[in-house]
Amino acid sequence: MTSNPKAGDGSADEPVGGAALDAGPPQDPPETESERRRRRAAFLRELTEARELRERVQPRRTRERRMREAMRMRTFRI
Repeated sequence: MTSNPKAGDGSADEPVGGAALDAGPPQDPPETESERRRRRAAFLRELTEARELRERVQPRRTRERRMREAMRMRTFRI
């Protein structure tokens, strides 16, 4: 069976590729809570900005969406 150039000698002690287990890219250190909050705040700001832009660019669709949402909210009120 010499057709597979990556085949080892059949020993279970060595990984198949012959390479070390950490052959992947180096892992970043886990982010801190403050970094996560900062990234989340930036994401939420951009999301709000995108929604505002959408409202300005497509006012009719936005109005329809708001009306549907209002109807849905009225449906579930007691």
